[in-house]
Amino acid sequence: MTTEVFRAARDQLVDLRDDYDTARRDFVWPDVGPRFNWAIDWFDEIARGNDADALVIVEEDGRRTTRTFDELATRSDLLGHWLSSQGVAKGDTVMLMLGNQVELWEAMLAIMKLGAVILPTTTAMGPADLIDRVERGGVRHVIVDAADAAKFDAVPGEYTRIRVGGAADAPAASGWLTFDDAFAADPARTGPLPHPGNVSSDALLLYFTSGTTSRPKLVEHSHVSYPVGHLSTMYWLGLRPGDVHLAISSPGWAKHAWSCFFAPWIAEATIFVYNYARFDPAALLDRIREEKVTSFCAPPTVWRMLIQTDLSAGAGELREAISAGEPLNPEVISRVREHWGLTIRDGYGQTEMTAVVANTPGASIKDGSMGRPLPGCPIVLVDPLTGLEADEGEICVDVRSRPVNLMTGYVGDPAKNAESEHDGYFHTGDVATRDAAGYLTYVGRTDDVFKASDYKISPFELESVLIEHPAVVEAAIVPAPDAVRLAVPKAYVVLAAGFEPTDATAKEILRFARERLAPFQRVRRIEFFELPKTISGKIRRVELREREERVAEGVVVAVEWRDDQFPELKAVGNAGGATS
Repeated sequence: MTTEVFRAARDQLVDLRDDYDTARRDFVWPDVGPRFNWAIDWFDEIARGNDADALVIVEEDGRRTTRTFDELATRSDLLGHWLSSQGVAKGDTVMLMLGNQVELWEAMLAIMKLGAVILPTTTAMGPADLIDRVERGGVRHVIVDAADAAKFDAVPGEYTRIRVGGAADAPAASGWLTFDDAFAADPARTGPLPHPGNVSSDALLLYFTSGTTSRPKLVEHSHVSYPVGHLSTMYWLGLRPGDVHLAISSPGWAKHAWSCFFAPWIAEATIFVYNYARFDPAALLDRIREEKVTSFCAPPTVWRMLIQTDLSAGAGELREAISAGEPLNPEVISRVREHWGLTIRDGYGQTEMTAVVANTPGASIKDGSMGRPLPGCPIVLVDPLTGLEADEGEICVDVRSRPVNLMTGYVGDPAKNAESEHDGYFHTGDVATRDAAGYLTYVGRTDDVFKASDYKISPFELESVLIEHPAVVEAAIVPAPDAVRLAVPKAYVVLAAGFEPTDATAKEILRFARERLAPFQRVRRIEFFELPKTISGKIRRVELREREERVAEGVVVAVEWRDDQFPELKAVGNAGGATS
């Protein structure tokens, strides 16, 4: 019965993929009962006897690994039985520190089938971060690739250590169990794993946030908040049974679970992964065409690099082009539309939830907008001053009728829970505006929006203009202290290949922005600088703001250019009125 209820909700959203208004009006989160286990009640049900490809991984050198749905169901059973014999029990936290390798998907399914808790962790973590995560996550077992096993020599704790790959006599092998031993058993003798008896509200996933403005928070999701909640993500991506879905995403971050695990398999689509040591946009486009990829999701950084390569050969069978992670600049959208006839559809969500706002398939798209609230997602904007709902304000989830796809809470942090959820709303910390048609446009993080000469400045709006200039690969706008205006917009810019950090380049970019921005938005300073980012690739504007404070104090010397160094710019027109 549970499977049928979930399937009916899935089928409803697939059938209404091009009918946003009806989906928004009619969709109700399915009641999957008190003991839902997605790996058993959904994945195994669609996988047993199903020889369609569930997972295809292609390496840069052409090596290929494929698993059918049936193979993954069987292998995750074998792995689960073995993990159980090694002490992994319901409720235990298992840290998974693996790259985009088949063992990651096998392990996630197996751990889920045991009712244990999965804590995915990026392979970029070093010992210091791992110590923090092991402690805060209450980790009792670790599954790690052999290449990273030595990092745990410096991580104290009584936890089971399981190594994937590597020679049995490798230096890091002492005290480690070998993952491949799980598959020595005969599948006919072990059989399918029984339901672990978990409660639907039990913890299933622990994810650390990327920490763009503060210490990473530890988010807990249940057996329904992500597994059922990602019905909304499937709807945004526009996935159908039989599709081939490629998402550029690193394991260890929540977006990987969104687009490389739950959403595609909810849709009964194939997950395609392309691994590479160094990003090559031309090679990526070749794989998209060769593998007949039908939907492609990538962060703005990847899209910005793609439009700098030759798009004339087309996109093969690509039907859906999607961007996620940060707002996408309109210039990128227009370039892809011009060459491929496809419109990149932006969407919005957080580690704390699934996709909640998006441009959906078949709907009218307003460039620069991240779309409208998705089916089942009660999204409102709340004025931070009045606490009332408005057309401009903080993006909030109305929790008076708590939606399925919201996290359980922040682990071990009651103060943060109280700060984020109060007065009937979950507060995201992001600011947006809403037009008459209900489309939301991202303004910025509440911490990133600032005032200059008493005007509110949206960094994203200014960055979107700068990125249109051919010399600019990436840009970040932050307030620079100013004696007259208190603060002025300063641009930190990463230059494209072939451009030098010279007076001429700075003047040209300032001129370009001046012509396209209102006077109060004017970029007053520019510095060519490598942008600080989180491990997940998001720009840490908080570091740039702190740097500007140190520049103002004379502690740091900035190699920057100011608009008043170029008197000739005063004669240049602008988008908002008189020059100054």
